[in-house]
Amino acid sequence: MKIGVVGLGFMGSTHLRALRNVAQAELHAVVSSDPRKLEGDLSGIQGNIGGPGERFDFTGVRKYRTWQEAVADPELEALDICLPTHLHAEVAIAALRAGKHVLVEKPMALDGASAEAMLAAARESGRVLMTAHVLRFWPDYVVLSDTVKSGRIGSVRAAVFRRRCAAPAWGAWLSDKQASGGGVFDLLIHDVDFCLHLFGAPEAVSAVGYEDMAHGIDWITAQLHYSGIGGVVISGGWHHAGAFPFSMEYSVVAEGGVLEYNSAAGPPALYHARGARETPPLDGRDGYEAELAYFVDCCVGGRRPDRCPPEESVAAVKLARLMVEARDRRGEKIPCQI
Repeated sequence: MKIGVVGLGFMGSTHLRALRNVAQAELHAVVSSDPRKLEGDLSGIQGNIGGPGERFDFTGVRKYRTWQEAVADPELEALDICLPTHLHAEVAIAALRAGKHVLVEKPMALDGASAEAMLAAARESGRVLMTAHVLRFWPDYVVLSDTVKSGRIGSVRAAVFRRRCAAPAWGAWLSDKQASGGGVFDLLIHDVDFCLHLFGAPEAVSAVGYEDMAHGIDWITAQLHYSGIGGVVISGGWHHAGAFPFSMEYSVVAEGGVLEYNSAAGPPALYHARGARETPPLDGRDGYEAELAYFVDCCVGGRRPDRCPPEESVAAVKLARLMVEARDRRGEKIPCQI
């Protein structure tokens, strides 16, 4: 399948590396307003995970300065959109209407109405629309999903998810809330989506936190209220610019044990109620490779992306927005109607 990568920043370069190992994918085009990047020089790219930037060989690859050129390319079958979030809806809708499949980086959009418009365009076009919620393919989180959904450790009674990093320095647009939604929205959308995947929509949301975007701080502790679960907490965000390290973690307490993970400490561990400790086996495939391979497979096979359905990505946008609203209301419990 001929695919074009739109946007050659941190996530664009990450997807390019992963695409090299997706057998059914052919890199047909790249899009950037930066002529140096169009020549394959992505050595200056940095992010909060992964290695340093590198140079790519774009010999034989079509190079476009605007996303409109890629949308108009009749040979392109799919677009992988890695642009700033405020551009996602416009580009995705145009590509879907042009008959192309679309993978769009998270967050799907900046607000629920834009995300709903993307979903409507996908349904009208009959093309695959998928948001790149990579945690659904990340081995350390796949094992959590499999363990909870199998019922192996019984009903979940409490869960905590945390994700933190320094304020990003790899894209000026990220510090602009009108473009990115800010740290809480852009970073914790991962955990919001995964909670929806595990538990569905909560009945209500409450949150506290602190925002000082001028100094790189955008932090929240939010509680998702479910009947039958003692508490589901999502916490973290951006913690100043500079050397503060990236980390992600979870602790899920169930009737039959606790599944615990911290990216700085090693793989997940399952602590059984009877006292034994177990290290669950992990799929060794890179999460980005698995994500892109799944998207391409759905496109080639004409199948819905049920492992990461766009309807749930719409819900993640709405829930993340509700969390930020709850923080602004200083802990008030807000009904969740998404």
